[in-house]
Amino acid sequence: MHKNKELHSFLLAKARNLTEEWYNSLDKNDSSGVYASDDPNIINTLKKQNFDFHLHLCEAFIREETAFLEEFQKWILRIAQDPQHLNTPIHFMLREFFRVREQYLDYIKDFVSLHMGEFPNEVIDSWNRMILKAFDKVMLGFVEERQYYLHQKLSAQQELIQELSSPVITLNNEVALLPLVGDIDTRRAKLMLENTLNQCANLGVNFLVIDLSGVPMIDTMVAHQIFHLIKALRLIGVTSILTGVRPEIAQTAVQQGLEFNGVPTYSTLRQALISMAIIKR
Repeated sequence: MHKNKELHSFLLAKARNLTEEWYNSLDKNDSSGVYASDDPNIINTLKKQNFDFHLHLCEAFIREETAFLEEFQKWILRIAQDPQHLNTPIHFMLREFFRVREQYLDYIKDFVSLHMGEFPNEVIDSWNRMILKAFDKVMLGFVEERQYYLHQKLSAQQELIQELSSPVITLNNEVALLPLVGDIDTRRAKLMLENTLNQCANLGVNFLVIDLSGVPMIDTMVAHQIFHLIKALRLIGVTSILTGVRPEIAQTAVQQGLEFNGVPTYSTLRQALISMAIIKR
């Protein structure tokens, strides 16, 4: 343990040198994202992030592995969610991890050279293995957190897009319009049902025109979801009007035994709006 503390102190004292050597050796012509930036603020932040990395990594020689990784997790999360690093291709970041790992292996050699013959080969090998294992754990943790963050971000964006893809538009105090455009999958159908009910309740409308003319295909699942939406709207006091009902849509509904009894149906949105006196002929 005493030998580990000596190496820890040596590397900690070299942390600033490690950062400067690493940054100065960057090939900006063969890099992208944060590594190729010439913005002084981004460069300073990058150097600080790298310096903090060294402060954490040195702890691998004096702390128990679980405690070491738990503390390192804070750094991993910051970098995994950092906008500049998110705009940097993952293979460039992994390449820099590998280059920094080589720095550590070289510095261990330097440390051993300064204490010629003082450390047995098994101790030196254990240090090298410790570095390799620490980098493996940190790199894997970084990739996992980055992937998780990007997945969460993508999911949030998809939900927003889905919400925006089924907006309820008020036409007057009593009537609103739900223009459906594009393919409707199971996820979108579920969101459509929830969002439409909430929006109609909040707007206090009595009628909702559901326009299907922008939906390229109505399958069994979509037909059922529209049927359920109409039933749910009826329960909150909203009467549905269907427009854009093409022959194939009507055929699907009939085949599935979905009876839209009492639901006014029009072939075009214009016909429905004229009928409701929303627009003039």
